[in-house]
Amino acid sequence: MLDHRLTVLRTFAARETIAATAEALGYSPSAVSAQLREYQRALGVRLVVRDGRGLRLTAAGAELVERTDDLVALWEETHAAVRDADEHLAPAIVRLGGFSTATGSLLSPVAARLRADHPGLDVHIIEADPARCVDLLTADRLDIAVIVAMQMRHELNQRRVEQIPLLDDPLDVLVPNDHPLADRESVGLDELGGDPWITDRPGTPYRALFVTAFTAAGATPRVVHQVSDWGSQESLVGDGLGVAFIPRLMRLSGDSRAVRIPLHGPSAPSRRVLAVMRRGAGAHSLFAETLRELRSAAEATRTTG
Repeated sequence: MLDHRLTVLRTFAARETIAATAEALGYSPSAVSAQLREYQRALGVRLVVRDGRGLRLTAAGAELVERTDDLVALWEETHAAVRDADEHLAPAIVRLGGFSTATGSLLSPVAARLRADHPGLDVHIIEADPARCVDLLTADRLDIAVIVAMQMRHELNQRRVEQIPLLDDPLDVLVPNDHPLADRESVGLDELGGDPWITDRPGTPYRALFVTAFTAAGATPRVVHQVSDWGSQESLVGDGLGVAFIPRLMRLSGDSRAVRIPLHGPSAPSRRVLAVMRRGAGAHSLFAETLRELRSAAEATRTTG
């Protein structure tokens, strides 16, 4: 097995602080510090040094992290081959993560199918933003995560993480039931420039997507409300306080007083949804099956959407 202290070091390299590393691993900060001290003592190499009130990687520590990318991928492949070779090994656990709208539309049905096909299998789901999902993958607390590419703080490291495209999730427009365009099959953004809009706060990925879409349409929206939660946006729209974008994956509440209308034209916004996993983990037959189920669930959303 890989030395778990290597996972601690690699997580520290990704999170950059002891507190953030501890949060990702589910440890106490003192436990993280102790494991880093023990690991560098065992290797006889200084891996971290004091930097102000925190720690940073030394050149040796950074070199070790970079050079173990292939080692970790090989371990994932080896672990998969050993588990798959044991015909009597009962399925154990699959740990899935994803953003909020992926939980109901993708992760939940996939988890149900896996449990039905593999009696005794535990499937755990963690709902988290995409950046945290990748951190949990690095910390070996998730096996597969579903993320929105545009919500990542940094580009994914392809030496450590595999990316599998699942779908492009269009953003529809949500309008009140009595809106003049409520009975339309589709609308263009240029038809909605005069409406009061509900969107995320400035500086967020969705606000940037919102601005880009209207810039491409040659329209200037009138933003009245800044709300991040999709469900809260639906409530405001239902109360007649404005219109909003909503992802196709987002399911409306059963008593919704709002109508979803697809957007047409080249400026219609969309978000790219990916499955990500540690490089080499796809060799595990159960993880490969999970990916197939995720693709099938993603295709079903396109068919029903």
